[in-house]
Amino acid sequence: MKIMVMADVESASIWDHYTPDKLKGLDLIISCGDLNPHYLSFVETFSNVPLLYVHGNHDEKYADTPPDGCFSIEDDIYVVNGVRILGLGGSMRYRPGAHQYTNAQMQRRIRRLKLKIWRAGGFDILVTHAPAEHFHDGTDVCHQGFSAFRPLIEQYHPKFFIHGHVHMNYGTKSPRLSLLEDTVVINAFRTFTFDYDDPFLREEAARCSG
Repeated sequence: MKIMVMADVESASIWDHYTPDKLKGLDLIISCGDLNPHYLSFVETFSNVPLLYVHGNHDEKYADTPPDGCFSIEDDIYVVNGVRILGLGGSMRYRPGAHQYTNAQMQRRIRRLKLKIWRAGGFDILVTHAPAEHFHDGTDVCHQGFSAFRPLIEQYHPKFFIHGHVHMNYGTKSPRLSLLEDTVVINAFRTFTFDYDDPFLREEAARCSG
């Protein structure tokens, strides 16, 4: 299954200079937040494949302008071709507003999902906006990761953990790929396309992790 993930910054190559080959051959698209809802609608329309999303900390506008044809997977598990995808959007709370949480609030969200996860027999992909704590996150409150994600990953061992929020053009040390335990971590900044069953992706993630 060919998956394109995206977050934080709209791709000018897709939105401003679209040609059919840009989205050809995709089976699934996942947004990790902080993207214009009209951009998501555009991508979904021209790809004609399922587009799943979680909210970023700048996505208050989705309440009035939800992306057409796309599926929110907040606090839910969505299954595509047998692949179970769990969504937990939002960032660490740093100001008044929607889609921001303390770590305790994120822990409560995860606890409320335990029955869904049990019924699904676990999950294969964890989709979030923020990263995990102390794993390529930032030092400021806004860009700190959630410690609540680590026990979730350690207990269920998803194949992939996909997040946004940490912009790779900020000069941070967040790589595109890394390895957390036995889970491949992908920073979805702008866009990244991969094959779910690519046997070499884990090796590349391990190399990037040092």
